[in-house]
Amino acid sequence: MIEVTREAREHIRAFRAHWVAKNWLEPLVRLEAALVAALARIEHDAYAGLLAPRPYPDLAAEGEAWIHEHRYWVAYTLTEPPKVLAVFDETADIPRRYRQQIEERRHAGRRLGKGGAAN
Repeated sequence: MIEVTREAREHIRAFRAHWVAKNWLEPLVRLEAALVAALARIEHDAYAGLLAPRPYPDLAAEGEAWIHEHRYWVAYTLTEPPKVLAVFDETADIPRRYRQQIEERRHAGRRLGKGGAAN
């Protein structure tokens, strides 16, 4: 079973709220389909992901991988079980937002597990 971190759940909630507020059902359905497909791919072979999103190779981190589904990049750990760390729209400033998320996690004083995932 794949775990989803609080931060990743917040990302997903924000996407859902955005599409619901705009009353756009189609992007909401595509988001859900992308999440289901990404989780299935991770569950099938977590090591099939990329080291980092293609446009941002500097985001590669030991013990983490990324999968691209539809228009979303999903960051996750290679732990057992894998943990989804973040979900970003491909048009977002992923490097800034992901680094900010990591910094906030550290600032909050949480203990970091393997691959930088919050326990």
